[in-house]
Amino acid sequence: MTEDLVSVVIPSYNRAYCVATTIDSALAQTHRNVEVLVVDDGSSDGTRELIAERYRGEPRVRYIHQANAGVSAARNHGLRLVRGQFVALLDSDDIWLPWKVEAQLRCLEALPTAGMIWTDMDAIGPDGQLLHRRYLTRMYTSYRKFTRDQLFRESRALSSIDARLAGELSDPRVYLGDIFSPMITGNLVHTSTVLLRRERFEKVREFDVALRYSGEDHDFHLRTCREGDVAYLDVSSILYQYGREDQLTVNRKYTVHMAENFLKTINKALARDRDRVTLSPAMLDQVMAEAHAWIGEQRLEIGDRDQAWRHLGASLRFRPWQPRVAALLGAAMLPKRVSDRLRASYRALKAQLRGP
Repeated sequence: MTEDLVSVVIPSYNRAYCVATTIDSALAQTHRNVEVLVVDDGSSDGTRELIAERYRGEPRVRYIHQANAGVSAARNHGLRLVRGQFVALLDSDDIWLPWKVEAQLRCLEALPTAGMIWTDMDAIGPDGQLLHRRYLTRMYTSYRKFTRDQLFRESRALSSIDARLAGELSDPRVYLGDIFSPMITGNLVHTSTVLLRRERFEKVREFDVALRYSGEDHDFHLRTCREGDVAYLDVSSILYQYGREDQLTVNRKYTVHMAENFLKTINKALARDRDRVTLSPAMLDQVMAEAHAWIGEQRLEIGDRDQAWRHLGASLRFRPWQPRVAALLGAAMLPKRVSDRLRASYRALKAQLRGP
């Protein structure tokens, strides 16, 4: 039966050391009708053999191998093969809590206009220790720009939808609304927490493979939100793996791609749907100023002073009064030896302020 079948797409690259835990968490859902599509993006660490051995005889697991092409291509490969009426995405080092899919399905049943639902998450370290509860708003800073009432049109207690689940989960609230405009300011949705109706997914179709290394998630979720209402269940339903060395989000050389892809994403959205965006002109200027400043700072970090100068200058044109950006622009205009020394001092200060 496909009426309540949930297709779970797990892209993986050289994650044999942890992918089984991720797969097991999808198979352990209280909603048993799931298919798990593991898309191996050209791994060379024995992932194929691990899955063949561990999940032999498990009909709910489908293994797909492809030549290495990146996470977006791997997700797209899996998405083309899904059979369920609901689609979920799960990164190969994250872990679902057992009730995740069931709770999200109950919410979607009660909220027929919602095409997608996501949740909060707890962050864990490489050895499994809990680092941060309710990590979503800490990771995605656009939450600081809006209250819940500004983001969503309505909310209700989970107990009004499913009393049993509400009792197990301390009765969190479920929010519903159109968040396309707020998503222009930055991502609000974490991919491994998402559950999509198939009809919503089919309007969005796939991740943009041109957004290499990072930022493809924001673009995908922004386009999902463009198609109508979405819902948020205010409880952590996953354990998000934080701090492993093979994560792009902790690798300095990819941060510049993250910054540039953010600007590409919002420019694409504004070019297509400017008349639908309800953000004030001042907030749009702030978004553009922050985007250019982020790129400029990252370009300065890697020694690309010409591009740093260009983007920092663009940031100041959107918002002239930014002393920190002006200081970075000044550093970009200094002789290379001096700017390198200042950049090293700046990195050391940031590391000191960030702490261990």
